[in-house]
Amino acid sequence: MKKLVESIGNLKTFFREVKVELLKCSWPTRKELFGSSVVVIVSVLILGAFVGACDLVNMALLKFIIR
Repeated sequence: MKKLVESIGNLKTFFREVKVELLKCSWPTRKELFGSSVVVIVSVLILGAFVGACDLVNMALLKFIIR
């Protein structure tokens, strides 16, 4: 039982320290968050288009080679 009480105490201490550290963090503003999200979405779309184009070229090459 003593180990259980000690473990719960350690867990409480851990979460208290996590809270203190999170208060020290510099959180982005709404404008910064929106700008970063747009950059990520546009990057994913460009990368997806590039991978799709490469896939189409590879399929065409393989069809040409197999025939």
